[in-house]
Amino acid sequence: MGNLDEIDRRLLAELQDEGRVTNVDLATRVGLTAPPCLRRVRALEESGVIKGYHADLDGSKLGFSITVFAMVSLRSQAEEDLRAFEDHVLALPEVRECHMLNGEIDFILKIVSEDLQSFQEFLTSKLTPAPNVASVKTSLTIRTAKHQPGVPLTV
Repeated sequence: MGNLDEIDRRLLAELQDEGRVTNVDLATRVGLTAPPCLRRVRALEESGVIKGYHADLDGSKLGFSITVFAMVSLRSQAEEDLRAFEDHVLALPEVRECHMLNGEIDFILKIVSEDLQSFQEFLTSKLTPAPNVASVKTSLTIRTAKHQPGVPLTV
């Protein structure tokens, strides 16, 4: 769905900023009536442009006070070994993001944990001993200056 018009882009920007907006309010914001607004949103969902709706949770208020970025190097970069590692981290709920990189590091992971001891336990029991892992370098976040999911839409 590469041919988004201005109204589609405005719909996406509004939904990205406030996913719980009612269809009536959304329609008003973009200058439509409710029925065509709903049809457009459903089309954006069906095309996969809108992948889902999520609550933005405050991890620290839920007991996850630690966020760590782990740079993982693998022994082998054969496709089956890359996929095996990806499958392994898919099963680890503490891993919130997993991105394959080019260069010296094969993957960067965003990991949340309750505290330093829990993270150390996760690292030594679930991540470092994973098949094909050559090394793991970690960096603990000190603070987050910006957290803005989504993409920068211009409307």
